[in-house]
Amino acid sequence: MSLLEQSWYQKGHWLSVLLLPLAALYWLIIFIRRQLFLLGVIRCYQLTKPVVIVGNISVGGTGKTPFTLWLCQQLQAKGIKPGIISRGYGANITEPLLVSPNSLASAVGDEPLLLARRSNCPVVVCPDRVAAGRALLALAEVDIILCDDGLQHYRLARDLEIVLVDAKRGFGNGLLLPAGPLREPRTRLAKVDLIIANSGAVSGADCMMQLQGSAARALLTGRELTPCSVTLVAGIGHPQRFALTAVQAGFTVVENRFFSDHHQFSAADFSGINGPVLMTEKDAVKCQHFASDDWYFLPVDASFSAKDTADILHRITTLLE
Repeated sequence: MSLLEQSWYQKGHWLSVLLLPLAALYWLIIFIRRQLFLLGVIRCYQLTKPVVIVGNISVGGTGKTPFTLWLCQQLQAKGIKPGIISRGYGANITEPLLVSPNSLASAVGDEPLLLARRSNCPVVVCPDRVAAGRALLALAEVDIILCDDGLQHYRLARDLEIVLVDAKRGFGNGLLLPAGPLREPRTRLAKVDLIIANSGAVSGADCMMQLQGSAARALLTGRELTPCSVTLVAGIGHPQRFALTAVQAGFTVVENRFFSDHHQFSAADFSGINGPVLMTEKDAVKCQHFASDDWYFLPVDASFSAKDTADILHRITTLLE
């Protein structure tokens, strides 16, 4: 974790204090921008199918990908056909691109590739979510559009906003970027439709999501790995949560190699590791083309109580009536 990220999760850290003037400028920019959309000065675009935003107000991982996969599975079980749009973070994308399970993570982004492989739903990536949504509707027959990480993309009109909050890290020092981890003030949460707490209680949350690891599988062969001593490798927003999941699954961690979120891995990142490597599924899609036989990934699945499941699905299926 960088010094900047460390300052976000410590009250009164000198670096956060130093960056307060920039955070104030950032607040002014996002306030003016949001008002321009609310007043209609900048146009919002409504797609012909309902749009559900899955996002957060803080940087770093909050569990959006496992939630989106869970939601796709739940909707498909009801005969509803969801489609997914995403920015394609880390890839050089200039126009809408349909993601296939055989796409390269460097070309479409790691999370969209994982979503395409696991969800059995059409996935389109483009920094312009409006263009992505239009392309999705032109390329596939869908009933509803799930927009991954598009809470601040106000050009795209939305019918429902779902925000995930990581219970372990919360909102850090509560400050806006770059003094803190927040993309928008916490007051923004009062205007969203559903707040989901990930792996613990969060004040004001409507539902609680739990993440559970399933059997670890080899990147190359798919064979399962029984719990043993491993080196953890991760390039995600909150690697400590992955480490906890690995321990809960019975693995003994002998070394951690944590990189920044969306890190573009190379074989050199794994030099000097003896024994099995265990990584996240999101990282595995970036490493498969140069993986060794003893590299494994740990899939993580979201789960909800029956009551929360019914509530979430009711809110979404109502959009289709």
